[in-house]
Amino acid sequence: MKKKEAIKGLNIFLFLLPALILFFGILVAPIVSSVHYSFYNFTRIDASDKVSVLDVPDSDSALANVGAAARTDDRSFIKKLFENYIELFENKNLYDMGKALKNAFILAGLSVFIQLPLSLGLALMLGRRIRGERLYLSVYFIPVLISSVVIGALWAKIYNPNYGVLKFILEKLGFVDVLPAKGLLGDEKTALLAVFIPTIWQYVGYHMLLMYAGVKSVSPELREAAMLDGATEGQVDRYVVIPSIKQIIKVSVIFAVTGSLKSYDLIKIFAGSKYDVPYNVPSLMLVKNVFGGHGGEGNAIAVILIILCFAFAILINQIFKERDIYGAK
Repeated sequence: MKKKEAIKGLNIFLFLLPALILFFGILVAPIVSSVHYSFYNFTRIDASDKVSVLDVPDSDSALANVGAAARTDDRSFIKKLFENYIELFENKNLYDMGKALKNAFILAGLSVFIQLPLSLGLALMLGRRIRGERLYLSVYFIPVLISSVVIGALWAKIYNPNYGVLKFILEKLGFVDVLPAKGLLGDEKTALLAVFIPTIWQYVGYHMLLMYAGVKSVSPELREAAMLDGATEGQVDRYVVIPSIKQIIKVSVIFAVTGSLKSYDLIKIFAGSKYDVPYNVPSLMLVKNVFGGHGGEGNAIAVILIILCFAFAILINQIFKERDIYGAK
């Protein structure tokens, strides 16, 4: 009996082994590596370099001080250990991590409180079996299939302050003075909103499809029972449908928040070769530092993003956790 159980356990392990190797090799190992290198200072690998040069954070060598402010030898061990993290928030000449995180949080807030309600509204509307339901699903989902690079290039042309489509339309309507002189992407007040609009256009269909699948899975008997009790369609959606798809909404919220914190491709297309832009985000700073000779700081940003994504995922999961009949989670 014990031999059969051992063979069974071995078979299960062998079946899981390829997946475990991929999981640790693709996810766990890079995270551990980023955490490790975030405590070091090292330069980038240039075309002429064969090996990246590493040095410990408290080294007095010039290499360890690349991109850093003057450092003294009387620092505590904790300050030496977390020097790259401290440098991100203190050295405003090279970094502005606080502003980048603020922009990422604003994008996350806009995604949760504007994008997801729009997706939910569309899902509820299409879930009522309106005419052309399949056509609407296809039309709203098409932007999800388009590459972010293509979308970024498209909207960059639309926003262009010299020949953009937006400027042309506003000129025809007589509202040309509404646009900032530097364009929507070049002005501090409008830059984040300009970045968020194509994000809505691209991903509202993705979240809509997730929620639509949940809406269609709600039992028709529940709807009919509520309607027989005198509930309107709006009340049915609010008290029957939405509570039934609560877990799907939770997944969409997690995707929206973590996706906003990690946003890069669309913003990189807008920024081009520039990094000092009003819509700067942590991922843009990460690339700038890793390929700009500040690998330690770049890995520190990666670790911060990983921690934030995990923390928000846990927090959102707790918020959406089901309560028992006594109100306890």
